[in-house]
Amino acid sequence: MIYIMNTYGYLGVCFLIAVENLFPPIPSEVILTFGGFMTTYTRLTVPGVVIFSTLGSTIGALILYRVGMALTPEKLESLTKGKLFHLLGFEKEDVEETIDWFEKHGKKAILLGRCIPIIRSLVSVPAGMAEIEVPLFLVYTVIGSTLWNILLVSLGAALGASWETVLVYLDRYSSVIRVLLIAGAALWLIRSIRKKWNRKKEAC
Repeated sequence: MIYIMNTYGYLGVCFLIAVENLFPPIPSEVILTFGGFMTTYTRLTVPGVVIFSTLGSTIGALILYRVGMALTPEKLESLTKGKLFHLLGFEKEDVEETIDWFEKHGKKAILLGRCIPIIRSLVSVPAGMAEIEVPLFLVYTVIGSTLWNILLVSLGAALGASWETVLVYLDRYSSVIRVLLIAGAALWLIRSIRKKWNRKKEAC
């Protein structure tokens, strides 16, 4: 990643951030903080790195949005009829409720989600599934991404050669997010199993 950024400058930043959106394991934290550091010894500037990283974020988000749109109601229905969904205790109604929630609160989710590791990439898929208007999706994606990029690029520029210090704290932040996501998934699973159990009792 560092080689690409050193070789291609702004275009390298844009490309890597776009790819990072599609493959979350690639850390945007490294790209952005190192990009900030590069502004201290190259012709790159903080505003330039922010602009091109935001462009990359938007490109990646749009691709995932299209993936979400491709998950038509028919495809979702076929998924919910699969054995895996039933083994996990999920029902078609659970998916519909999730999409309904996203249609009502999706704008806030997009804006906040763009500032949270892991979620920042995945949030585009349910946005596409809920068919949130593209202009609105772009506005909230650009705002959220710009805030996140300004923060990390500025930290990288301020710390200079010590830019990697930021990664220690961001790794802790990411770990907390992972724990919360696992806890949330566990609660959702328990809730779904309880609903399935209640439906069986009512049927009896």
